[in-house]
Amino acid sequence: MNKNTAINRLIDHTLLKPTATKEEIINLCKEAKDNNFISVCVNASYVGLCSDLLRGFDVKVCTVVGFPLGATTTATKVFEATEAIENGATEIDMVINNGALKSGNWDYVKKDIKHIAEAVQTKGALLKVIIETCLLTDEEKVHVCEICKEIGVDFVKTSTGFSTSGATVEDVALMRKTVGSDMGVKASGGVRDAKTAKEMIEAGATRLGTSSGVAIMEGGSTANNY
Repeated sequence: MNKNTAINRLIDHTLLKPTATKEEIINLCKEAKDNNFISVCVNASYVGLCSDLLRGFDVKVCTVVGFPLGATTTATKVFEATEAIENGATEIDMVINNGALKSGNWDYVKKDIKHIAEAVQTKGALLKVIIETCLLTDEEKVHVCEICKEIGVDFVKTSTGFSTSGATVEDVALMRKTVGSDMGVKASGGVRDAKTAKEMIEAGATRLGTSSGVAIMEGGSTANNY
């Protein structure tokens, strides 16, 4: 992505809290349209609503799969992704199985990602893989990013925002170094102000997952959840 891309076109305007109401999702979509964000990122039950609200606007609908733990079966993740795309999602953020990773079962981790990638990309949608950096060693981060690069996913993503911590500049830089210039890197979790957003972009992020998109555009900050 061009480094001169306006920051609003890097923001996945996000609302994933379990208590999100229909009214809040409607407002999220309004803010996305008003600010011309690249996408809204919502839980799967709201994909159809967002697709209807954003029809005709240059704002994509993104949802999450295997969220937030990544511990569901591959078949379940494939079903989630396929249903979401049928309902109007054009971007899928999936969580890897970190239990398998920590068990040293890299073959499972790879097959899990590969099956989701096939299900998503053959339908013309974009796949981001959430590796949950706060749970991994640097060596594990590098290895899973190398797997994602080999498979050909579109983005690697730092965090769900629902674990022990979110994105760090160091992790974004490491992920960018590992995947090179041809893949996307999404920083998510704790990106709440313009200063942090700028730091993540400078480290190599080409997407920002945040519930604070409006505050970032205004140059302020917010204490909202991820």
